[in-house]
Amino acid sequence: MNTTFSLLDFVIFGLYALTIVGIGLFVSRKKKGVDKTSEDYFLAGKSLPWWAVGASLIAANISAEQMIGMSGSGFAIGLAIASYEWMAAITLLIVGKFFLPIFIKQGIYTIPEFLEKRYGKTLKSILAVFWITLFVFVNLTSVLYLGALALDTILGSGDGSLVVVAIIGLGLFTAIYSLWGGLSSVAWTDVLQVFLLVLGGLLTAFIALDHLAPNGGVWEGMKILYEKVPEKFSMILEKGELIMPDGRDAWWDLPSLSVLIGGMWVANLYYWGFNQYIIQRTFAAKNLGEAQKGIVLAAALKLIIPLIVVIPGIIAFVLNTDMSGNLTSSSVDIAFLKDSGAIDNDRAYPWLINQFVPMGLKGLVLAALSAAIVSSLASMVNSTATIFTMDIYKPYFNKGASEKKLVTTGRLTALIALIVAGSIAPMLGSLDQAFQYIQEYTGLVSPGILAIFMLGLFWRKTTNRAAVWGAVSALPIALYFKAGSKAWFQLESGMFPNLPWMDQMAYTFVAVASVIAIVSLIDGKGKLNANGIVLEVKLFKTKRSFDIGAIIIVLILIMLYTFFW
Repeated sequence: MNTTFSLLDFVIFGLYALTIVGIGLFVSRKKKGVDKTSEDYFLAGKSLPWWAVGASLIAANISAEQMIGMSGSGFAIGLAIASYEWMAAITLLIVGKFFLPIFIKQGIYTIPEFLEKRYGKTLKSILAVFWITLFVFVNLTSVLYLGALALDTILGSGDGSLVVVAIIGLGLFTAIYSLWGGLSSVAWTDVLQVFLLVLGGLLTAFIALDHLAPNGGVWEGMKILYEKVPEKFSMILEKGELIMPDGRDAWWDLPSLSVLIGGMWVANLYYWGFNQYIIQRTFAAKNLGEAQKGIVLAAALKLIIPLIVVIPGIIAFVLNTDMSGNLTSSSVDIAFLKDSGAIDNDRAYPWLINQFVPMGLKGLVLAALSAAIVSSLASMVNSTATIFTMDIYKPYFNKGASEKKLVTTGRLTALIALIVAGSIAPMLGSLDQAFQYIQEYTGLVSPGILAIFMLGLFWRKTTNRAAVWGAVSALPIALYFKAGSKAWFQLESGMFPNLPWMDQMAYTFVAVASVIAIVSLIDGKGKLNANGIVLEVKLFKTKRSFDIGAIIIVLILIMLYTFFW
């Protein structure tokens, strides 16, 4: 295996690191005699152009969960996992046209701040604490761990000996360029990060595809890949269609049409519409028009992401199967094997880098992988700091806090979040199909939050008390549907339905929305709520550039799903 890093590789990676730090510090430099305000720190002074917004959206989104975790799911499931990316393109367009105009009109810093304006302080405070907990203990820890796992595979022996060192290194690198400058540093460096991410990702995929073809050639490699494992290129999985190496039916992860008309909408709408570390970029745009154009750019980039994060996983699967389709260790270094003899799903991507990317390009590919990791880490810590400072510290601990004090609090919060997450990350251990694991357990809370927001945005009769009831009932309802999939809850009475987790999300969303609607009708006696959002047709009118871009993206998606059905 080609695991050697040349001097050129280290020079390229070093230049990347220095450039990111330099850009981050330069764009956030303090103007003489002018202190940085909370708007400067948390919303980049609302100065981002559309291309920076679009790049930053993708940089915040694509992290170790995708580069490592989704490649692992590509190894196990195939192209079907790309529905997360392709359906996200449509979701982004919906968010840009229908959600964003309302949020920007409200002039908010954070998603919890919208909840306060619509429902009151109680629900805002509950969910602010929830989001901080989720960001620190789930998102930051998982990205740190998966990123460190990848670096351990590429730079080390793959035995986990470098994981802790890599976690510390990633945390320090993130802190150096992002803590001082805030969202300005994060967003502007994201432009370079996304360029490297796409370039490095495409290089890895193309080199691996070229290796597949006896006479070389990327297109020939793709044809061979499709011919060898056609079952891995089915976007809509029927029950029993694809049995994974561990004997599990892939349908349980991606159940048929639920990816088009069911639970995936719950996951995507929650993530892209109401996730602070994603939507915060659009709040920082110069204006609504720039934010919407940035969303179109992000949606367009989503179309090519599967080539970067899913296809490599399928290639790794093909390179580690024999003529009968059984996994074999014959071509894989023993350091990258499970006890079963197959490479670990979530080591598929770094294994490809080590196996096929030549010296001289490894530094660039490692820079791309690092860009995916640290850009997401920076986004998460900045949003954690934003929510704590603006939704907890300012209203409850220091209502009269100066702008300087708010910025200082934000920096301190971001540092603490990194330290806590970095301390917990090594405890995660090995997660099989980490991307699916994270999606599944986030799915316990996302349906209820989505129901609260959707009814709050688009139904003026929704009451404050009903939203609180929705928040309180969401987790028990989600656990009820979840229980049926756990062996220790199986009862002969059949009181717990055994559903794929994506269907569990859909049913939970409908149930929580029903609770909110019923309580609202009882509470408000059918009258409009005083805090309800007044919706006007002109609010959702978009520019021609947005409309044309949206139409092109939808047509491309229709063709992709038609071809890979």
